[in-house]
Amino acid sequence: MELKEFAEYLVKAVVKEPDMVKVSQFGGEDDATILEVIVHEDDKGIVVGRNGKMVNSIRTLVQAKAYILGMGKVKINIDSF
Repeated sequence: MELKEFAEYLVKAVVKEPDMVKVSQFGGEDDATILEVIVHEDDKGIVVGRNGKMVNSIRTLVQAKAYILGMGKVKINIDSF
């Protein structure tokens, strides 16, 4: 499973409307990979979590997967529509 699909899997597992989740992968500066996660407006609070704990957990898991795949730093941006 690639990094983009892994992040999408994690986010879809916690939201109420998994069909509305979209993840895009971009190359960033300093060999960093940027993942843009777009969720439904009602699900943004769920993904961020109380005090950002959920999004920090997702970031940790995605960074661990990137390490296993031999990739560098990963940045995750959460947005809604």
